[in-house]
Amino acid sequence: MQGRGLTLPALDPAGVPAVAGSDYPEAFRALVERGQRQRLGDALGLKNFGVNLTRLPSGCASSLRHWHSRQDEFIYVLEGTLVLITDAGEQVLTAGMVAGFPAGRRDGHHLVNRSGSDALFLEVGDRSAGDEGEYPDHDMIWRNVDGDQAYVYLHRDGTAY
Repeated sequence: MQGRGLTLPALDPAGVPAVAGSDYPEAFRALVERGQRQRLGDALGLKNFGVNLTRLPSGCASSLRHWHSRQDEFIYVLEGTLVLITDAGEQVLTAGMVAGFPAGRRDGHHLVNRSGSDALFLEVGDRSAGDEGEYPDHDMIWRNVDGDQAYVYLHRDGTAY
């Protein structure tokens, strides 16, 4: 997995498998399912925060617009052009630009690739126990079920998908 003769703690991201798809309920997968994440933090054995190298093809979103109760998030655009959508509106982000989303700020956010080519960005998030979230544009929330990383998607009224 390290490639180019590297050994941990170093690694070549090209050797980390890309994971596509989404664990969203079926009704919400279409917008995000073509995105691919390479879980670099997991490959390096990081426990306190995650790092993903994410590739978004044209027409794809990073997620549904959401916010986290306990997790800070940070993104760094490496290639391409993305539209950051928050409660305040839209902003265009290009290579070298960053955005951060503090835990508990009820400002739904996501990235959408409206350009004609792929975009590549790093996403970093802590792994705070008990994190939960909401999707302000959809009838969906996610709740923690065991205080760790397990969670379920629910309708806003608490019924399961």
